[in-house]
Amino acid sequence: MTHTAIIAGTVLMGVVLMGHGSVQAQEDQLAFAVVSEAPKDKTRISAKIAIDGTVTDTKLLASEAIVGNLIWKKLEICHAMRLEGQRSGEGFRVTTVRVVDGSMLPMALQGFAGDCLLKKALEIAPLVD
Repeated sequence: MTHTAIIAGTVLMGVVLMGHGSVQAQEDQLAFAVVSEAPKDKTRISAKIAIDGTVTDTKLLASEAIVGNLIWKKLEICHAMRLEGQRSGEGFRVTTVRVVDGSMLPMALQGFAGDCLLKKALEIAPLVD
């Protein structure tokens, strides 16, 4: 009986340790974002981001590969994106990016995207001339 308990305890400890190790290896999360401020620093973009239905203001953190991406170079306020990456203490670390139409955003972001485009058309666009 004692031998069985020792084996069961060892197996349980191994499962707990393996589970703990897999938590540290983060997988990419799917997120949608709308650029909320005119980008000044292309490595840190302010945006409203939706992950699993929760919308937050955060910074999109770009690696060298993403900064060199043509999509990232042309980012402007109100642009909508589909992202993959990981959350970090500083923001959301982007590994892939695709531009999407505002209608492809989750409902939680569509209102913000529409308001942003109206504001851009009324306040920012007339100043371009």
